[in-house]
Amino acid sequence: MVAAAGVERNDRGSSAPVRRDWQRAEAEALYGLRFADLMFQAQSIHRKNFDPSHVEIASLLSIKTGGCPEDCGYCSQSAHYDTGLKATRLMDRAEVVATAQCAKDAGATRFCMAAAWRSPKDRDLDQVCDMISAVKDLGMETCVTLGMLTSKQATRLSEAGLDFYNHNVDTSPEFYDKIITTRTLQDRIDTLAHVRDAGIKVCCGGIVGMGERAEDRLGMLVLLANLPSHPESVPINLWNEVKGVPVNDTAERPDPIALVRLVATTRIMMPKSVVRLSAGRQFMTDELQALCILAGANSIFIGDVLLTTKNPRRDRDANLLDRLGVTSGLA
Repeated sequence: MVAAAGVERNDRGSSAPVRRDWQRAEAEALYGLRFADLMFQAQSIHRKNFDPSHVEIASLLSIKTGGCPEDCGYCSQSAHYDTGLKATRLMDRAEVVATAQCAKDAGATRFCMAAAWRSPKDRDLDQVCDMISAVKDLGMETCVTLGMLTSKQATRLSEAGLDFYNHNVDTSPEFYDKIITTRTLQDRIDTLAHVRDAGIKVCCGGIVGMGERAEDRLGMLVLLANLPSHPESVPINLWNEVKGVPVNDTAERPDPIALVRLVATTRIMMPKSVVRLSAGRQFMTDELQALCILAGANSIFIGDVLLTTKNPRRDRDANLLDRLGVTSGLA
C-alpha cells in the first residue's frame, strides 16, 4: 500500500502512518482478507495506539426527544413517521446534571447529550452551553449532537468547553439518498468542518443493517478515513427495529462475522480513532462483542436506553468486561 502524506505520531509513541488517501478497492481488499490475517493486522495496529485491555465508557442522554423535521428513514424521532414517540421539550439543566452525575458514579468518563433538532436555535444553544459547562464541572468529557451547525454556533459550543461533537454521516455517499432527503451529505460534511475549525473533536460514524451492501459500509469508512482529519471517535451503530419507519422495509441485520470484519477494517483505516460499539449491542452475543473488542473496538455506551432504543444492562457489560480482563471503570 502507498503511504499517505502527513505521518502523525500517536499517543503511544508509534509513528505509523495515518492515511487520508484510501481507495475503495483497498478497503475492500482489507475487508476480504482471511479472517485470522485481518484480525492480526487490526489487533497489531490497535496495540500500537491504545491499551488493548481498556474500554472507554460513555453515557448518552436524550435532552430533547422527538419532533425532528428531518426524514431520516431509520429514526424513531422523525416527525414524518408515526412511531408512537411523544415529542418532549428541552430538559431542565439540573435534571441533565443529575443524570450525568449518576453516569459518572457508574463509571462513565464521557457524557453525551442529544437533541432531536435539524439545527439548534440560539435560545436553545444558550441552555445547552450551560449544560456543557455544568457537566464539565463534574470532571467529565462532554459531547453533544444537535443537528447542523453554523460556524458561529460551533464557536459558541467550543467556548462553553465542549470536547466532542457527534454528527454521523450514517452511510455511504451512494446509499445516503435512499434513507434521507431533507439533509444532504454535504450538509453533514460542512457541519463537521465548522466543528473542526472551532477546535472541537469530532465523533462521526454510521449505521449498519439498514439494507445497505457491504460495499456501502466500506464506502462510509473511506469517506471518514479521507476527511482532512480522522474523527477522534467512530461510533458503529447496529440498526434497531423501529415501528413505523421506512427502513423496516429494507433492514437486514448483518452477519456477525461481517460486523467484526467492519470493526477490524475501521481500526486499520483509522488507527488512532476510538471505535465505539454504539446502538444495537442488545442484539449482540457476548462472543460477538468480545470479537469486536479484539478487532479494535474500545468504547461502549452504558445505560438501559440509548436515546429511544434499548441497551444492555450495566451488570451484563461489567460481567463481560471482567471475564475478558478488560478495565473500564464500570461500576
